[in-house]
Amino acid sequence: MQLRPKPHHYVQWLGATMAAALTTVGLSLAHAHPATAGMIFLVVVVVTATQAGLFISLYSAVLCALAFDYFFLAPFHTFILAGPQEWVSMFTFAISSVVAGRVSERARKQKDEAEQRREDVERLFQISQEMILHQDAASLIRDLPHLLRRIFSLEDVALYVQDRDEFESTSDELPEMFKANLRELAKTAQNPIGVQDGFESHLLFVGVRPVGALAWHPPNLSREVATAVSAQIGIALSRAMAIEASARLEASRESERLRAALIDSLTHELRTPLTAIRAAATTLTQDEGLDDPVRRELATVVDEESARLDALIGEAVEMAEIDANVVRVHPTPRHTRTLLEQVVAESRTSLGRHQAVLMVQEPDRPVWFDARLLGRVFRHLIENAARYSPPDRRIVLRARRVDGRLEFEVEDNGPGIDKADLPHIFEKFYRGKKGRVIGKGTGMGLAIARAIVRAHGGDLGVESSPENGSTFRFWVPLVEKDPAEAAE
Repeated sequence: MQLRPKPHHYVQWLGATMAAALTTVGLSLAHAHPATAGMIFLVVVVVTATQAGLFISLYSAVLCALAFDYFFLAPFHTFILAGPQEWVSMFTFAISSVVAGRVSERARKQKDEAEQRREDVERLFQISQEMILHQDAASLIRDLPHLLRRIFSLEDVALYVQDRDEFESTSDELPEMFKANLRELAKTAQNPIGVQDGFESHLLFVGVRPVGALAWHPPNLSREVATAVSAQIGIALSRAMAIEASARLEASRESERLRAALIDSLTHELRTPLTAIRAAATTLTQDEGLDDPVRRELATVVDEESARLDALIGEAVEMAEIDANVVRVHPTPRHTRTLLEQVVAESRTSLGRHQAVLMVQEPDRPVWFDARLLGRVFRHLIENAARYSPPDRRIVLRARRVDGRLEFEVEDNGPGIDKADLPHIFEKFYRGKKGRVIGKGTGMGLAIARAIVRAHGGDLGVESSPENGSTFRFWVPLVEKDPAEAAE
């Protein structure tokens, strides 16, 4: 209860006065019986109590009692009661008004408390829903104070996370003394609730272990809500940090697994050309029984297997760069036709007897992309198309603009990709049935190509069927202005 009425309460006081006055006028004009007048005045007191509270209902009861005595109890137009019957009527009215007012006030308070509890539950549910969307501890710590301030209509919120020794607040700067006190509160786990500098502070627990401290201003949350908020935030922080630790552990395990797979794959793939080179070189060192055609054939084996060995090492280096996240995009203005002509020229050895057909959407205006990176993607895709499609078949290279994207395609007329292999062809070291039969490649080319395209901001996909061959389609954002100028 508030002893000093707020400004809007004056309207309620005025309303109670007007209700009593209008009721008196109406009953007087109707020449109402005293019993009827008493009941109607009692209704006015009850309604006032349910709408405005106890003090105003008592004020209304006094007004209605005076009006009841003055206008409806003999002798009329005086505040004197004529006899025992009038005293009983007035006493009954007064007691009924007080009791009805208290009961109505209690019902109003219960309704307000129920409404407040409903709002508190909705807010607690809302903050739990928003916290669960954060899967990493860093973003959760950064956003939590702002979530609390917005959902619970607070002015300032400060959060301290003990495991990281990290502060986050909705205000730009926190006093160093306040930070020190909040840190000490979390470390000592004593005096879990307190008010300092207008901030109410609470410990964040998970079980019996403190994980941090939380403070907010003004301290207007109920103890139940504050306890529930602190418990939810403590659990959410522990969950996010556990997920983050699990992700780091899984990443470490995945990195180790990939490293082992890379070593195994390279060991196997490197031994094949090395064995062929050593066999050819050993035979060449033996002069007896070797004519010129045999020598040329052995020299060709050494040359081809050396080239294959060089390609394997190149792919391993590319994959290492991608895993180390050192691939950087440096866009420059280029024509797409120039890019396609350049990659065809650089892929002559891979193309062999295949015919390369270029299809470029006109007008071919300059756009910004990293020609070196996209050239590497094209070389991988062209090598793949030439390897798996019959000789003398054509390989089509397309470039066009589609919905804000710069889209490229490499299409072959080969036998297509088995449905069982399609979901896995972009995985590192994966080689489909046809690749294992042919016996060439490391299974890294498509994984490298997709990683490069994604570093460029796009993606790479494939469509394949036994009748129409395979079409690898990749896109990058269509940038027709200098990205540096666009950023400004």
